[in-house]
Amino acid sequence: MSAVKSPVGAEPYPGLLRWLRAHDVEHEVHEHQTTITARATARAEGIDPRRFAKCVGIATADGSVVMAVVDAADRLDLRKASVVLSTDLVRLLSEAELLTVAPECEIGTWPPIDELVGARIVADFAVREDPEISFHAGSHRFTVHVDRAAWERESHVTYGDLAERDDQPAWARS
Repeated sequence: MSAVKSPVGAEPYPGLLRWLRAHDVEHEVHEHQTTITARATARAEGIDPRRFAKCVGIATADGSVVMAVVDAADRLDLRKASVVLSTDLVRLLSEAELLTVAPECEIGTWPPIDELVGARIVADFAVREDPEISFHAGSHRFTVHVDRAAWERESHVTYGDLAERDDQPAWARS
């Protein structure tokens, strides 16, 4: 008898939960109403967007896939990413490419775990400022809150200056 598989997004990504347990990463799974953006998810969770990690799939000039992680309140700066990754070209992955990287996850909900998505994880310096971070758990309805230091160690995160900060007034960004 075969197991019935839940539709993608109907539950947290089981591979993520197995990985967290296997690597002894303290975590809590939270369910909330369906949200699409990282900021909306942070609001639904009742947490500061600076504690919610937004994961952005990018490709380098040589075709390598990288997951860039920035605070939900910020935007990924592709010029900064190209400097951090030492490449001339960085581009966002298309939806079709995202589906091939993490087919078990809803688009835009990759967990930033190198073993699960087969991609290098590079996070903005701001991500390491909190003892705990949150990110999507493969679904627009579920998040996971983790001990940042344990996640960092176990998912081989490297850090760099990746983000364009959204907390500046408009006149300062022009």
